[in-house]
Amino acid sequence: MNVSAPVRTESGLRQWLLHGLPRSDPRTTGPHHEESPGHQHAWWQVMCLTGVDYFSTLGYQPGIAALAAGTLSPIATLLLVALTLAGALPTYRAVAEQSPHGLGSLSMLENLLPGWRGKLLVLFLLGFVATAFIVTITLSAADATAHVLHNPFVPEFFSDWQVPVTLALIAALGGVFLIGFSEAISIAVVLVAVYLSLNVVVVAVALQRVLASPDLVADWQRALTVEYSSPVAMIAVSLYVMPKLALGLSGFETGVAVMPLVKGDLRHRIAGAKKLLTTAAIIMSGFLITSSFATTVLIPAEEFAEGGNANGRALAYLAHEYLGDWFGTAYDISTIAILWFAGASAMAGLLNIVPRYLPRYGMAPNWSRAARPMVLVFTAISFVITVSFGADVESQGGAYATGVLALILSAAVAVTLSAWVRGRTRPAILFGVVALVFAYATVANIIERPDGLVIALLFVLAIVVTSLISRATRSTELRVTSITLDDLARRYINEAGDIRLIANEPNARDCAEYVDKTREAWELHRLRTAEGPLFLEVTVPDASEFESELRVVGEERHGFRVLRMESTTIANSIAALLLYLRDETGKTPHVYFHWAAEGNPIGALLRYLVFGGGDIPPLTREVLRQAEPETARRPVVHVG
Repeated sequence: MNVSAPVRTESGLRQWLLHGLPRSDPRTTGPHHEESPGHQHAWWQVMCLTGVDYFSTLGYQPGIAALAAGTLSPIATLLLVALTLAGALPTYRAVAEQSPHGLGSLSMLENLLPGWRGKLLVLFLLGFVATAFIVTITLSAADATAHVLHNPFVPEFFSDWQVPVTLALIAALGGVFLIGFSEAISIAVVLVAVYLSLNVVVVAVALQRVLASPDLVADWQRALTVEYSSPVAMIAVSLYVMPKLALGLSGFETGVAVMPLVKGDLRHRIAGAKKLLTTAAIIMSGFLITSSFATTVLIPAEEFAEGGNANGRALAYLAHEYLGDWFGTAYDISTIAILWFAGASAMAGLLNIVPRYLPRYGMAPNWSRAARPMVLVFTAISFVITVSFGADVESQGGAYATGVLALILSAAVAVTLSAWVRGRTRPAILFGVVALVFAYATVANIIERPDGLVIALLFVLAIVVTSLISRATRSTELRVTSITLDDLARRYINEAGDIRLIANEPNARDCAEYVDKTREAWELHRLRTAEGPLFLEVTVPDASEFESELRVVGEERHGFRVLRMESTTIANSIAALLLYLRDETGKTPHVYFHWAAEGNPIGALLRYLVFGGGDIPPLTREVLRQAEPETARRPVVHVG
């Protein structure tokens, strides 16, 4: 009893962690499959799911803008809004049109750069995606904590508990996903509706106060003229600090990612996605302009600094100041809820991105398809980031802005290249200008606050190293999702007595090649069949893909029968075909090879991993050994 109890506990824990992991027969199919979208909704409801990320930045954006730009905050915010409406919005409307299945700009770049170049670029950009989403979790939790601790009803005792409370919020978020977090658009609709309604009240009251006190506006204008010599200087400085305000651009990539949830066919889905992107951008732009102006004019500058009552919560400061602590507390609760839910949106985004890309490349371990282990990984990383930044909202802004700007830059580059390839010169030039602007903003933000780049590069390094190790360790899996034979190929198999295939590397494919191969089969294996030899040829169009569908085509060349197929890797596809033929015919297939030219085994391994070739005979046998443990049922590999 003492020995068996721990075993049962470990098995139960493993089952719980891997709950929901798709399982398939490794002898007949690849490990990953596309999931169909869940229940679909009207575009405005899906916009609210995007909005919990996008609109929640109002919780900290005005305060960060005030710290970054000071009295110039409204002008810098105007430039940010112009960039939003004239740059980011058209870019992502184009992304929605060209990537309607929710894969976003990364998928566009992958398609524009086929092979290993596209996949390595995606791996690099995934580091910035991870930065944006992870910092969304940590930044939102930190700002939610600021709203908790600065509330007048919270005891002073908790004022120094910024890090513990933030960690508790992140842990609670991870706990919810470990229990099971299903689609929650209805919750997002309620949160967004309440939050935006409260913000309308706060901003309206604040603007009324501004209009009732023209001396406040005069003081602000006087401060501008004292600090800056001319409007040109104001605009120049605003352009310089604008990258620090890039947090107000978050949400566009999320808006594209949720496209499959928009109700309707493909055409209606694209139209709905464009509506939700445009509506969200207009709503957010209005709030950014008005809140930036109101908070800059009404709140003393020292309150924005660390330790100030408006630090990370400028609009909440105004809610308490002008509408009382009870309304302010209601505003705090609404803000905390939407910020926490923004972290949930980011966690869901991470859990969605990993199976969409890395497993499809064979560059993630098998358990990464299960949600719970990944929740533990992302929660642990969020803990590290929170402790590293001391749960400070403003200090995490640079890392967040780096991730957001890099994503928008990649989208602008993708739509520029796409327009150029399709011969649309004018849109390509316009999108190219947008890409240059975002390139400037990205570089300027990185130079000013390099911590975001450091975090992104650490994510890139971790993703690349993990991906390459995973690709190597999973290289001997069966990587075929389906197998079909055309009529002639099926006839060749049915007419054969024993199934004996001669593996041939297609070169000239002339008569002499097949005659030489037939003679070699006799000399090495004494192989001679009444039906004549049956050749098997595999070509590799793109070895960077991990999975493939096999379509076996029968062909007669120079009087010889040939089975041809294309695959991402030679050894794995041959093994898959042999298992398929065994199950279809009830016979044990045989395949015949000759030893490849002598060479370095490390070089052969690299050729296999990168080009899908390598030392085919032993690799085919190893794939078969792992796929079929019963020796008596295993197809036979002959090497001479």
